[in-house]
Amino acid sequence: MTQIRTGMIPLITEAEIQKMVLQLAREIDRDYAGKSLTIICPLKGSIHFFADLVRKIQVPLTLDFVQITSPKGQGCRIVKDISVDIQNKHVLIVEEIIDVGRTLNFLKARLMASQPKSLKVVALLDKPARRELAIRPDYVGMVIEDRFVIGYGMDSEERGRNYRDIYNYAQ
Repeated sequence: MTQIRTGMIPLITEAEIQKMVLQLAREIDRDYAGKSLTIICPLKGSIHFFADLVRKIQVPLTLDFVQITSPKGQGCRIVKDISVDIQNKHVLIVEEIIDVGRTLNFLKARLMASQPKSLKVVALLDKPARRELAIRPDYVGMVIEDRFVIGYGMDSEERGRNYRDIYNYAQ
């Protein structure tokens, strides 16, 4: 795989990411104390954040995955749906970044159709400047300006997902 770090500006270090993950896990543990939680990971970008976060959460939990594609101008489509029953369960969607909000809005509507007891969203990064829909995460690691970022699951044409840090990348 070709590396693309040359010329990129470090934005968030691995240590800073892990501090955010721990803080978010503590908030989630506090809010779900005495409850069970079903945590949904939208593939592919959220996998790094999801893996780190669920290892730090202490409340009982169930994990599942969903994959949604949203080709430009074609709307959203489910490639892989969840496989657990979420009816009357507390559900948390784990997003690495919330940008425009179309895919997350689609996913929330899909999950609400299954009648969970509650549905919340945790995002490592929130980029509200690009938001097209009125959607807000319930838990946020960091709000960032409108910039293209890669690393820690976020990519540029499938490259850069494996970086431990998050970089600002000028395409």
